Amino acid sequence: MAKKDMDWANIGFGYVKTDKRYVSEYKGGKWDDGVITDDDTITLSECACVFQYAQTVFEGLKAYTTEDGRTVTFRPDLNAERMMDSAKRLEMPPFPKERFLDAVKKVVKANEDFVPPYGSGATLYIRPFMFGANPVIGVKPAEEYQFRIFTTPVGPYFKGGAKPITVRISDFDRAAPRGTGHIKAGLNYAMSLHAIVDAHNNGFAENIYLDPGTRTKIEETGGANIIFIDGDGNMVTPASDSILPSITRRSLMVVAEKYLGIKVTQRDVTLAEVESGAFKECGLCGTAAVISPVGCINDHGREIKFASGMEKMGPTLQKLYDTLTGIQMGRIEAPEGWIYEIK
Repeated sequence: MAKKDMDWANIGFGYVKTDKRYVSEYKGGKWDDGVITDDDTITLSECACVFQYAQTVFEGLKAYTTEDGRTVTFRPDLNAERMMDSAKRLEMPPFPKERFLDAVKKVVKANEDFVPPYGSGATLYIRPFMFGANPVIGVKPAEEYQFRIFTTPVGPYFKGGAKPITVRISDFDRAAPRGTGHIKAGLNYAMSLHAIVDAHNNGFAENIYLDPGTRTKIEETGGANIIFIDGDGNMVTPASDSILPSITRRSLMVVAEKYLGIKVTQRDVTLAEVESGAFKECGLCGTAAVISPVGCINDHGREIKFASGMEKMGPTLQKLYDTLTGIQMGRIEAPEGWIYEIK
């Protein structure tokens, strides 16, 4: 299939409507067969549960053109499993894993001419989401739902390479203990909007949230997990029941150990430990950017600067980034089951 005539090297990171999307409806206690459709509009009652009580979950993954010309996605089975966990936590009917994978395949195949060519730096972003669709005025779960997937081509998150960013320690809490911080629910992101706008207004790229119980331990940012590299070159990532289980972070942990021989530890990381200079590199990891290097953390005016500096990504994070993106793009052999080819 011929690619769309687009300036692939210069598209931004935003929504571009593609031709097709996938829709399945849950009514009468079961999901229907689902369809690929041209219609990008959604018609709902003003009293739909999603509007009244924010009963919605979502996922994010990408499709790539590999070096040998294949169209692939990266570990969509983990997105399917995480979305099922998210749905269960909000009392929504989980969309079955095999159907999720089939829906991703169908919607990418239907929009394959929007998958950017290899070497452009762009990808096709895939957004599965689910919401309570019927009118609900009492506080309770919906009885009807929609599961949908749309796609949009996006450019590289960092044009010209990833420059280290400055982030701040936030005075807000991201998630409550035993709350919903571990699932990908829209409500978690809604509460972060004021904090991120305030951070940007004050010259910071992101917020780092501390554990709400003691406010002494690093958790994550509004939209990404955090990884550190210590003085011995080991990878350390915070552990908490309130952290979203990032697929990128989990993949980087495997890449570190199996491909690069780097020791990986998931444990409590205190702010005091970070301030002590125990870590030489820091990065935020997620689907959009893979790794965003952090050069400085501002803790209420006190600057914690990493030895890797503010000019470029640190050497260990760069190796992790290069290896994982090499796997995604087909330049490096992937672990079994990581690459899902669209045929």
